Amino acid sequence: MLKLGRKRAEKVEFAAFTIPILICVLAVFYYPFIMTIRYSLTKWNGISKHPTFVGFDNFKQIFMGDANFTNAAWFTVKYAVLYIVLVNVIAILLALILDMKLKTTSWLRAAFFIPYILSLVIVGFIWKFIFMQGFESLGASTGWGVFGLSWLGEPGLAFISVLLVSLWQSVGFYMVIYIAGLQSVPDDLKEAATVDGAGPVRRFFSITLPLLAPSITISVFMALTNSIKVFDVILSLTGGGPGGTTYSVAYDIYRDTFQNNLYGYGTAKALILFVAVLIITVIQLTIFKRREVEA
Repeated sequence: MLKLGRKRAEKVEFAAFTIPILICVLAVFYYPFIMTIRYSLTKWNGISKHPTFVGFDNFKQIFMGDANFTNAAWFTVKYAVLYIVLVNVIAILLALILDMKLKTTSWLRAAFFIPYILSLVIVGFIWKFIFMQGFESLGASTGWGVFGLSWLGEPGLAFISVLLVSLWQSVGFYMVIYIAGLQSVPDDLKEAATVDGAGPVRRFFSITLPLLAPSITISVFMALTNSIKVFDVILSLTGGGPGGTTYSVAYDIYRDTFQNNLYGYGTAKALILFVAVLIITVIQLTIFKRREVEA
């Protein structure tokens, strides 16, 4: 009887802790997701109480005749590829430098990580001021032509500006991940390789880089998801300009949904973005996990 009483008490205690959490998850995630699927099949302006059911017309229009979505998708792909490669390469280089026993290591780590604490919206406004007025002053004082370029007014330079600001803001986060990975590399292996005559480059590619595989998997995953969903830095830095050339998929969804009041159409785009992110991240994690095992 005592054992049965204890089991019942444990079940009641388990339910008391888990049921409220499950209710919150259902209310915050699953219910809105189901409503997203529903509204993606409707024509709705966000105000009407009775959205008009249109079936898959929204998806047909997106894939067949929406040039803005196509251009935004192409921009997002270019941005994601360059961001993933550059942020990881720069973060690894910084981690290698700051993993050395330097007097200023702690200060440099903090200096590189502080921008990540700031919101990308705030960072975007700060750099917008720098590009528009700070560079003008630097150009006048130094005479360098690079400061006189229209960094936010030309499509190619605006793309580079968005990419550079994103890298500046987030590279410290990935650097910390790689520093943690470097500290887990056994010193015995490095010393043995040195004794065998391996130079710094050979030691890095033969020992350090393979053992960094878990850190690379995490960093690439984070960079991939963040780059595909890029929105806030574009909103505050370029506003999608010049001429809509810096529209990302997320910004295009925001514009259609909240500026053009095409809530059903925008919801369909959001659902497509969700599926795309899900598929790409699953593929990426599968490939990188296999490489971890091989390494």
